[in-house]
Amino acid sequence: MTHRQHNPETFDEKLEQLEELRHAAMHSSPEAEEKQHARGKMTARERIEKLLDPGSFQELDTFVRHRTLDFDMQKTRPWGDAVVTGHGTIEGRRVCVFSQDFTVFGGSLGEVMSEKMCKIMDLAAKIGCPVIGINDSGGARIQEGVVSLGAYGDVFTRNVQCSGVIPQVSLIMGPCAGGAVYSPAITDFIFMVKESSHMFITGPDVIKTVTGEEVDFESLGGAMTHNTKSGVAHLAAENEEQLIEDTRYLMSFLPQNNLETPPRVAPSDDPGRMDAELDTVVPDNPNKPYDMRNVIRLVVDDGEFFEIHEHYAKNIVCGFSRLDGFAVGVVGNQPAHMAGVLDIDASAKAARFVRTCDAYNIPIITFTDVPGFLPGTSQEWGGIIRHGAKLLYAYAEATVPKITVITRKAYGGAYDVMASKHLLADFNFAWPQAEVAVMGPEGAVNIIYRRDLASSPTPEERRRKLMDDYKARFANPYSAAERGYIDDVIVPHETRPKLITALHTLQTKRVAGPKRKHGNIPL
Repeated sequence: MTHRQHNPETFDEKLEQLEELRHAAMHSSPEAEEKQHARGKMTARERIEKLLDPGSFQELDTFVRHRTLDFDMQKTRPWGDAVVTGHGTIEGRRVCVFSQDFTVFGGSLGEVMSEKMCKIMDLAAKIGCPVIGINDSGGARIQEGVVSLGAYGDVFTRNVQCSGVIPQVSLIMGPCAGGAVYSPAITDFIFMVKESSHMFITGPDVIKTVTGEEVDFESLGGAMTHNTKSGVAHLAAENEEQLIEDTRYLMSFLPQNNLETPPRVAPSDDPGRMDAELDTVVPDNPNKPYDMRNVIRLVVDDGEFFEIHEHYAKNIVCGFSRLDGFAVGVVGNQPAHMAGVLDIDASAKAARFVRTCDAYNIPIITFTDVPGFLPGTSQEWGGIIRHGAKLLYAYAEATVPKITVITRKAYGGAYDVMASKHLLADFNFAWPQAEVAVMGPEGAVNIIYRRDLASSPTPEERRRKLMDDYKARFANPYSAAERGYIDDVIVPHETRPKLITALHTLQTKRVAGPKRKHGNIPL
């Protein structure tokens, strides 16, 4: 039997050619790379290397090239085009990645670039792993005309098809303008870098031409604009390194796909821990503010709370924590900001977070202290009815374990909306100082006893007496507990062990929903 021998010379030559092409693909323009570094930005590949576990990145489509002939484009055909794609691991768990390369055609998106992105998204969907998109692009590749618009549409469709199936995370690490913004907008999380990342539909020049407004890039679509004003972005990092670190941390709370649960970590905090500080965290004066984040940190594992949308709608807090090693999503009214009242922005922010948790099998813990919905014409005309209904809808629709703790106020329709028993929460606890009522004592007394007060010779004294009576009867958790709306009234320091026991109990929860295409959430 004879073995076929390689011709060493030709094989070595072929290897040499491969090495040359790989090097050319990885360093198509050293000058452009230097410019990228001068802006305080990493290159597309450097970002991937930082994001993934060392040595785990497997690049795909390194040798793809564009096939455009118009505008002399055939003279410049860099290997890999303007995006780096592939897969690797984060903490040993598989993820797919695409990273737009600003050093090639300004990261502009054309046909083959879109094909690479769609291919890696299709792979992620097929194998059921998260996809992380790093955006740093000048927008559509104008030389390709309508083909580049079609290319965007192909990416958007993948985003929609993967929504709620695999986690999708968008890291904005440069410009992201025009139609390009709609791909991140459909994904689960958008993280931005302060000063160096921007998102907008129309840039400052177009705005000035059309409306006469003068605005700079940062004010129009910078990280803090989208983290405070628009709520488009979920997190703002100081620099690219921090953004990547935050992304790796986020992934630790998410499952690989919608058929799995998030990874459970070995708990380092005693599940039976009872913190006496919880007994004094809520002030005796029911109108005095306190920070709900302190309550959350005293209850969860090691005080860890990864807040999402921290700078937007501060009257409600949302974020990820762990209880006995299980990942949980936490929602809490924030009495330290606008008394924790629910308004348009807070309703939409929390509804979005609740639906994200539900899509990815993350149990939801709700801390309630809400005096009601924000009154006023701007809220009513802005559609508080529709937006408030989003939160109600999200909670009622969610089938993951839902556990609620009423720390103080739960008034009116806002009581219902904040994961009440009526919206199918599994366990509802209240602290002894909780007040579950249609409204606060003063408002209730003014309405119920209007005539009585009008005819009283000492109306203020009478009002105080009636308010005290009302408080004794209704400003407590027991009338709700009498009807089973609250499962147990607990001492605040018992909250952590109670929640952990409830969470363990609900591990086998199953809910069969009605057959339907999908509900019609009041968007």
